Amino acid sequence: MHPSFVPPRQVKIGDAAAFAGTTPRAIRHYHEIGLLPEPERGGDDRRRYGYDDMVQLLWIRRMADAGIALDDIRDAFADPAPAVPAPAVSAPRDSDDDIATVLERLDKTLVAQEAELRRQRAAVQRMRTRGSRAGLLSDVVTDRLANLPEGSLRQADLDTLLVTERIFGPLGAAIQATRFIALASSPDLRAESDRVDAAEEALDDTVAVDDPRVAQVAAERHAFEQKLEAAMEEAGLDEGDDALLDSWDAGEIPDGGHRTMSALGAVGKMPYDFSPARLRCMELAVELGARA
Repeated sequence: MHPSFVPPRQVKIGDAAAFAGTTPRAIRHYHEIGLLPEPERGGDDRRRYGYDDMVQLLWIRRMADAGIALDDIRDAFADPAPAVPAPAVSAPRDSDDDIATVLERLDKTLVAQEAELRRQRAAVQRMRTRGSRAGLLSDVVTDRLANLPEGSLRQADLDTLLVTERIFGPLGAAIQATRFIALASSPDLRAESDRVDAAEEALDDTVAVDDPRVAQVAAERHAFEQKLEAAMEEAGLDEGDDALLDSWDAGEIPDGGHRTMSALGAVGKMPYDFSPARLRCMELAVELGARA
């Protein structure tokens, strides 16, 4: 068919939709949002679509298939307000410049989406290779745990690392992971850690701040932390923490801006409150550590 030939025949909306690869409902929506002008109606009061309508429908479908939003397509096809009265017969307006602007914006959006898809795929791959929950942590954290025997990390440990990373960033969580490496290699330390944790949790709202148990649990926490630090130093795990800090100093590891945050400061970041007795216990344990 010669490109200058414009068939005089007009078709109904169903035929127009079938030709353009869309649906009558979609075409009606194009009319409602001003994307496609309403065509003339025939003697039966039904819409009739001519050659120009079909061409615009095809362009709309191609652009929509490319991911361009309908509002952007409408803006690209919109006729600018004429500076002078339009002639009786005007040449078709070239909207390539408008479409180019839309395509440029779409390209930037697709680049961003592509980067996000790569990030998501990397996360899925990490979850598949390192375990679904562990894979949700940052690489620097899972790398720190890479040499642990399978099953030695408990669900509660992963929960703690997730919370720690949220508050302290990847650096804080990676250093926190060192504790779990030491606990995984020492059943005695693990049992003592569980006992001290349970004693702290027992300091609920029914326990007064000056109750003797508060100071007692604080002393137990301090003694346990000393044992744990000694075990980590003996195993050479503290060297791994030093390497993490060196990487942080070199700007290779983000810490969320909280490297210097104290344990008490971290409590303030929690979405819940500790009991006054437990807060006091934490304060006393920090004081004992400072004296040591």
